[in-house]
Amino acid sequence: MEQRRFVIEASEAESMAKQSGLTVLQLLPTLVKEARSLARSPISNYYVGAVGLGSSGRIFFGANLEFPGLPLHQSVHAEQFLITNLSLNAEPGLNYLAVSAAPCGHCRQFFQEIRNAPDIQILITDDSNSNNCGGVAENGDANKYESLSHFLPHRFGPDDLLDKNVALALEPHHNHLSFLSDSNSNIPNGINSRVCDDLKYEALEAANKSHAPYSNCPSGVALMDCEGKVYRGSYMESAAYNPSLGPVQAALVAYLVGGSGDGYEKIVAAVLVEKEGAVVRQEYTARLLLQMISPKCEFKVFHCGLKSC
Repeated sequence: MEQRRFVIEASEAESMAKQSGLTVLQLLPTLVKEARSLARSPISNYYVGAVGLGSSGRIFFGANLEFPGLPLHQSVHAEQFLITNLSLNAEPGLNYLAVSAAPCGHCRQFFQEIRNAPDIQILITDDSNSNNCGGVAENGDANKYESLSHFLPHRFGPDDLLDKNVALALEPHHNHLSFLSDSNSNIPNGINSRVCDDLKYEALEAANKSHAPYSNCPSGVALMDCEGKVYRGSYMESAAYNPSLGPVQAALVAYLVGGSGDGYEKIVAAVLVEKEGAVVRQEYTARLLLQMISPKCEFKVFHCGLKSC
């Protein structure tokens, strides 16, 4: 099976555009059909694809994910997938976006966590969204894009709650977390102690990259598949709270972006790291999600705190 791609390097994007007689901006909407084919939407059967042009010139894909048997708010929107993909690949900014349907209010709000969000240019390619993922309009002229401020004219976001110098999503930062002294105790049956130890440090690294400036409760998840590959996901908050993306969902995006095109049942181990006594806890929802999508997955939680001076 051909491995599905989620990132196109800048040089390849330029080459693809040139071969097609297009600019890179005109190329974006032609890729939406491919992005939409990556969606996993067994509940709604509504496929959404998002294609973003980062400030580095790279192109990123996003698609919606749904999980049968779980509440709908556990779903990942295509735009959330896209932003997580940007974060996983250390992309500093998002300039342009082509998407198969108008971003919902949830996603318009989630975009606010990116610096200069009102200036992001958006092109809606198709509203029919047929189940065969076809019929995407291919009109990507620069003057057809409209700014996010057009779609969300009266914004509420980080500027309303945070100091100007606080790092936003996609911006480098470190939460200065370390494990508590008893973090090595109580390794669960079924997880090799070395594997669990590796996973917990991967999850700690994800927690240290978590964007959680509103609750100050960063968290991270590390997943391992049956081949021993590890995938990290960081909790990402929204100023409006509800659009926040959990660390397990972010790790599942990493799992798909990393080339795991098969089902989630290949995930065999997972570790969550979160702060001791956090007012926002991920443990129970993370356990529920993993239990539903990969029942044999071993799950462990470790607690951390701020590094002492």
